[in-house]
Amino acid sequence: MSTDTPLYLTGKQCRIYRVRVNDLEAPFIYNDPTLEVCHHESKQRNLNYFSSAYTAAVSAVDPDAGHGELVIKVPSELWKQGDEMNVLKVYIEFSLDQPKGGLHFVVPDVEGSMAERGAHVFSFGYQNSTRFWFPCVDSYSELCTWKLEFTVDASMVAVSCGDLVETVYTHDMRKKTFHYVLPIPTAASNISLSVGPFEILVDPYMHEVTHFCLPQLLPLLKHSMSYLHEIFEFYEEILTCRYPYSCFKTVFVDEAYVQVSSYASMSIFSTNLLHSAMIIDQTPLTRQCLAQALAQQFFGCFISRMSWADEWVLKGISGYIYGLYLKKTFGVNQYRHWIKEELDKMVEYELKMGGVLLHPTFGGGKDKDNPTPHLHFSIKHPHTLSWKYYKMFQCKAHLVMRLIENRISMEFMLQVFNKLLSLASTASSQKYQSHMWSQMLVSTHSFLKSISNVSGKDIGPLIKQWVDQSAVVKFFGSFAFNRKRNVLELEIRQDYTSSGTQKYVGPIKVTVQELDGSFNHTLQIEENSLKHDIPCHSKSRRNKKKKIPLMNGEEVDMDLSAMDADSPLLWIRIDPDMSILRKVEFEQADFMWQYQLRYERDVVAQEESILALEKFPTPASRLALTDILEQDQCFYKVRQGACFCLAKIANSMMSTWTGPPAMKSLFTRMFCCKSCPNIVKTNTFISFQSYFLQKTMPVAMAQLRDIQNLCPKDVLNFILDLIKYNDNRKNKFSDNYYRAELIDALTNSLTPAISISNEVRTVDNLNGDVRLILEEITRSLNMEKLLPSYRNTITVSCLRAIRMLQKNGHIPSDPSLFKSYAEYGHFVDVRVAALEAVVDYTRGMHRTSPSEVSRTHPIPYVIHKILSMLGKNPPFTKAAESPLCNEALVDQLWKLMNSGTSHDWRLRCDAVNLYYTLFGLTRPSCLPLPELGLVLNLKEKKAVLNPTIKPEQGPDTTEMTGITMGVHIPVMGFTSSLDSVVGPLGSSSPEPGQVLQEEDTSKKFKIREDEIDMESPHDSQAFIHHHLNILERPSTPGQHPAVLSLPVTPLPSSFGKESTSSSKHSGDHHHHHHHHEHKKKKKKKHKHKHKHKHESKDKERDSHAFSNSPASGRSVRSPSMSD
Repeated sequence: MSTDTPLYLTGKQCRIYRVRVNDLEAPFIYNDPTLEVCHHESKQRNLNYFSSAYTAAVSAVDPDAGHGELVIKVPSELWKQGDEMNVLKVYIEFSLDQPKGGLHFVVPDVEGSMAERGAHVFSFGYQNSTRFWFPCVDSYSELCTWKLEFTVDASMVAVSCGDLVETVYTHDMRKKTFHYVLPIPTAASNISLSVGPFEILVDPYMHEVTHFCLPQLLPLLKHSMSYLHEIFEFYEEILTCRYPYSCFKTVFVDEAYVQVSSYASMSIFSTNLLHSAMIIDQTPLTRQCLAQALAQQFFGCFISRMSWADEWVLKGISGYIYGLYLKKTFGVNQYRHWIKEELDKMVEYELKMGGVLLHPTFGGGKDKDNPTPHLHFSIKHPHTLSWKYYKMFQCKAHLVMRLIENRISMEFMLQVFNKLLSLASTASSQKYQSHMWSQMLVSTHSFLKSISNVSGKDIGPLIKQWVDQSAVVKFFGSFAFNRKRNVLELEIRQDYTSSGTQKYVGPIKVTVQELDGSFNHTLQIEENSLKHDIPCHSKSRRNKKKKIPLMNGEEVDMDLSAMDADSPLLWIRIDPDMSILRKVEFEQADFMWQYQLRYERDVVAQEESILALEKFPTPASRLALTDILEQDQCFYKVRQGACFCLAKIANSMMSTWTGPPAMKSLFTRMFCCKSCPNIVKTNTFISFQSYFLQKTMPVAMAQLRDIQNLCPKDVLNFILDLIKYNDNRKNKFSDNYYRAELIDALTNSLTPAISISNEVRTVDNLNGDVRLILEEITRSLNMEKLLPSYRNTITVSCLRAIRMLQKNGHIPSDPSLFKSYAEYGHFVDVRVAALEAVVDYTRGMHRTSPSEVSRTHPIPYVIHKILSMLGKNPPFTKAAESPLCNEALVDQLWKLMNSGTSHDWRLRCDAVNLYYTLFGLTRPSCLPLPELGLVLNLKEKKAVLNPTIKPEQGPDTTEMTGITMGVHIPVMGFTSSLDSVVGPLGSSSPEPGQVLQEEDTSKKFKIREDEIDMESPHDSQAFIHHHLNILERPSTPGQHPAVLSLPVTPLPSSFGKESTSSSKHSGDHHHHHHHHEHKKKKKKKHKHKHKHKHESKDKERDSHAFSNSPASGRSVRSPSMSD
C-alpha cells in the first residue's frame, strides 16, 4: 500500500460513529450510491438509463474491485513508522437502527415477553449481503478467521458461525454473551446470525450437529431431522473427505427469505419445511432442501470463489453432488425426471430471454463490455441480475457439470472434487500463512486445470460451447425408412437463428429400437450435414414370434400388429441421455410413440411420448395410456402425466368415445368399494405410488368436457361423492394434500357461466351444479378455520376455486375476500395464493394499482412473490393500451426501483423486471414528452463528481435562486428535520453528511464537466481522494470546518465570506458560493426549496431528528476534527 491509499470497507444502513486505526482517530467518508440510483430531479424514466446507472452504482462500491461504501483515511503517522509489514487494526463503532434489509425481525403481535411471543431475528440476503448488518469486506474472495460475540437477552439463544466457546451471563443475570470462534478462514459474506428463544436439539446420530427451532416445534424438528445423518454419510463417502467444519447448525426461522440459505457451518431454513410423520408430500421436499444446504457447505461456504465470474463452478458442483444424492435416495427414475425438468425449464427460459451466460468475461472491446445485449439487466454483478435469471444460472451450472461428467466419467469428476477439497483443507489449517488461503478459492481456470490434470482429457470445446457462450441448441428430427437398402434415413435440422439458440457441431447419440433389439449410434453433426444413414437389422423376428430385447436387457412380448409391415423400427430417440443442452422436436408415427410409452424403460422417453400422444387422439393412444395407468411398476410421475394426457385425448375424441368417462372405471376398481362403487374406501396411503395416483386422477378427470363443453354430470357427482365419503380415521398419514386436490378437481370442472341478458347474479339463481361446488368450497373454508390443515393446503385450494368461480362469471368479481386473506398474519402460502388472486383480478378489471398490493407486506419474501406474480401475470404489457398505465404508476414503480428497494437486491431486480414487463426498455408511452424548458444537455456519459449519475442541466434552476447546487454525496438513512439552519452569519450551514470545502479565495477549484468520465472507476476514486485530502489539510485554529452537533456551531468568520455549502442535490454539478449580496428573500426561497425536496424524498425519515449529530454516520467528517 502506498502512503495515501485509503482503506475501503463495505457497509450499508450502518451509522458510523467513529473509526480508529491502531488507536488513532481516522477520518472517513461514507457514500452509498445504490441508495438512490438516479437522483430525484432526474426526469429520465427509461430502463436503459436506469440499468447503466445502477450497474455503475454497484460497481462503484464493489468489494471485489477493492471499492466500498466506507472509505477510511489511514492517519499518516502510521505510515511514517516505515515498517512495511505493520498490521493495521481498524476499530469501527457503529449502530444499526431499524434495518430494512440484511436482518429480518419477526415479532408476533401477541401477549407476553419477547421470548414467549417467539420473537426472533436472522440475517438474510442474496449473494454477498453481510454489509447490511456490519461493516466488512463483503467479498467471497477475502478470507479471514472470526471471533464473534453476541450479547442477547437471557431468554434468547444466539446462533452464529463456528464453535460456541462459552456463554457468559452479565452480573444481573439479565443478559448473556455468546462467544463463537471460527478458525477456518471464511469470507464475510458467509457469516450469519440468528437470535431467538430457540428450542435446541442435539442430533442423536451426530453429536456435533445441533438443530434449532421455534418454541413448541421440537417434535416436528425431531422427525424432520431424523434423516440428516444419512445425507452427511453420503457426501462424505462420495467426496472421500470429512465434513470441513467442526460443527453444523440448522436454524428454522419464520418468514424466511428463501427456503435454504447456507453459511459457514450453519444453514438457515424456513420453518415451513418442518413436518410430522403424518405428512407425505413435504417429506421429500424437506430432505432435498437439507441435501442442498449440505452440498453448499462443501462448495460455497468452505470453498469460496475468486470472483463473480467463477460462481458457476460452485453452484455447478453443489448442484451436481446434490443430484447424485437424489439419484441414490429417490432412485434413477426420479433423478432422470429431475434432469429433464431442469433442462426443459432452462431451455424454455433461454429461448424466451435469449441465453444464460455462465462465465461472463468483461473488458476488451465494445462487445465484451456487455456480453448479453439481449437482457434488460447487466450480468456484471450478482446484484443486478433478475432472480429468475439467477435461478436458471444455477440450473444451467449443474447441467453443465453433468455434461463434463459424461465427458470424463464420474470417477474422475469425484477425484477432481476431492482434490479441490483436500487442497483447501490443507490450506485452511495454515494459521500464519494466509497467502496459502487462496487454495480455498476456486476459479474457472483452476477448476479446468484440475480436470485436465486428473483425467488427461481436454474439455476445452465443451467449456467453450456451454460455459463461455450462452444459448442452447434446437433440433428438429424426422426420418424415412428405405426398404431397398434396409437403411434408416434420419434427418436432423437445427434452428440457430432465433433468439437464445446456437449452432451445434459435434457428436450426437441416436437410439433405435428395432425388432432385434436396441442399438445406439453416434452421429457426427457437421456444418451442413442434415441426412444420416443408419443401417438396420433383420426383420425376421416378426414371423418367428420371438420376444423382443429392450435396452435394459429385458425381453418382452409385443403385439406387433400396429407397426409398419415393411420396417423393423419400433421407435427412435435423439440424444436420449440429454448430453447436449437442447430442445428436440422429433416426428415419428403415432404407433411408434405408443410402443415407446409402453416398452421403453426410461422415464424421460415415456414422458416425451405422453407429450407427443396429445396430438394423436385415437383408440390406440387411449389404450396405451390406460395400460400405463394400470401398471404398478411404472414410475408414478409418468402415470400422473398419463392422466392429464388421457383427459385431453378424451376431449378430442368426444364424439367417438365409448364407455364410461376416462379413468372413472379404473379409479373405481382401484380405490372404491366392491359392493358400492360410488363410495371410496377408507384411506390408507401405505403405497405412495397409488396415493399419488389417487390424488391426481380426479383432478385430471375434472378436465373432461361433453358436447356442450360442460363437465359431464357423472364426473362432477363422482368428485362430490369422493369428498363426501372421504374417511381418514384409520390412516396413519394426513389426507390434507388429497383433500386439497379434490377441491382443485372441483375448480377444474368449472366452465364459463351462460349469462342471461342483464340478469343480476345472486346465489339463488346459480346453476345447480355450481351451487353444489360453491357449498362444498364454503364448507371446506369454514372447516379450515376450526381445524386448519398442514400448511393450510385446503385454504389455498379454496381461494383458487373462488377466483375461478369469479372468473367464470358464477359469482360477482370482488377482491375483498382475497385482500383479507392476504393480510399479514395469515400463513405465507395462503397470503401468496390470495395475492395471486388479487393480481389476477387487477389484470381482469384494471382497477387496483399494483403498488396497493405491495404496501402491507413487511416480509421480503412476500413482496418478492407479489412483484414476480405481477411480472408473470401483468395487468397490462408494453404492447397494449390500458387505463392503469399512467404517470402515477410509472412514478410509483420508478421510486420503488430507484430508492425504495435499496435494502434488498432481489426486490430491486424484481421491480426492474416488472418495469420492463410493463414499459419495456424505453420511456413509458403514457408519460408526457419532457417540456422544452428541460432540454437535457447530456454529454456523452460524462458525469460530474458523483460517478453514478449523468448530469441533467435545467437552465431554470439557476435563474430561480441565483444559486447552482453542489456536490452530491448520497447519505445513508435519514434526512434531518432541520433542513437548513441559517447560522448567525447568515451563511447556510451544511446538512449532516455534507463536506465543507475550505477554499482560499485565490484558489477556487471548479471541476469542469468533462474532467470526470463515468466509464472508469478511477475517477470516482479520484473524487474520494480529493475529499480525503481536504480532510487532511493542515489544521490552523479557526480554519476547521465545524462538525455539526444539534446547536449549530457558528462558522468562524475568517472564512465565512466564501464558505461553500455543498448542498445535497445534484441538480447541477457546480460548486457554488453563497454571495452575501443575496437578499434575505432569495435565501428564504433557497431554504424552502430544500425543504420541499426533502419532504418529497421520504416523509418517514424526518422523524429522526437526532441524525444531525456527528454520530449519525452521515457526518462525513470525523469527530476528532471538531472545533
